[in-house]
Amino acid sequence: MIMELPKEIKAYCKKCKKHSEQKLKVFKPRKARVKSIGTRKNLEKHKSGYGGKAKLIATVKKQNKKPVYLAECNICKQKSYFVIPKKMKKTEFKGT
Repeated sequence: MIMELPKEIKAYCKKCKKHSEQKLKVFKPRKARVKSIGTRKNLEKHKSGYGGKAKLIATVKKQNKKPVYLAECNICKQKSYFVIPKKMKKTEFKGT
């Protein structure tokens, strides 16, 4: 099942304090930081004790996620997140 979204939506802008047309772009998270506490704790956990070589356990990634978009206001160019509160496999913009 594919959900189709319009390229522009009318949503509330916190900076303008009114509803305005906003462009939607797919949000792509950047690469995780190497020195963050989560990655350091994970390495410490696997290297502690008599374990020999550290083996990381392969985890299966979840297939469905809530789609996150970046909405940019056409008036003030303020960017905000636009999340659809349903899990789905695929979304695409209308006309692409």
